[in-house]
Amino acid sequence: RDWERLMDEVMTVADAGGSRALNGSPSSQNLLPHNLPLLSAFLAFALAQYKEKRWDSKKMISSGGMPSSHSATVTALALAIGLAEGAGSPAFAIALVLACVVMYDASGVRLHAGRQAELLNQIVCEFPSEHPLSTVKPLRELLGHTPIQVAAGAVLGCVVAYLMRSTS
Repeated sequence: RDWERLMDEVMTVADAGGSRALNGSPSSQNLLPHNLPLLSAFLAFALAQYKEKRWDSKKMISSGGMPSSHSATVTALALAIGLAEGAGSPAFAIALVLACVVMYDASGVRLHAGRQAELLNQIVCEFPSEHPLSTVKPLRELLGHTPIQVAAGAVLGCVVAYLMRSTS
């Protein structure tokens, strides 16, 4: 499976750099810290970009789509911190609040901004060609996520964090 192979590669790269406890100091030869929350977040983000058995580099800097890569990232980070440091830790509280804000923003503010952009683009398309705004570049419409896309990203983030923890 592609996902399992990718996770094995990430863990191999992390192990090659030496290990480090989350609250310990890095070793002198350690170039890539073995920081499970950070690795979980990056891996969840990368996996959310992997669609139709290929990487879409344009998706790395865009927003919108299924699953939500932002939701996957912050959920993996929060859960990995919770698993490593416990649900009562201040770091977990910060990560959980961050995750909630990001997911609310993705399915609320950004989703509705995208819908407004779609409507504005339709209005501009109906302008006659001599209108000064008829040549304006269309607004980007895919800005946010539906609640299902956010939930799918959150599930992906949880799976990645749990699997990263169980493989280390």
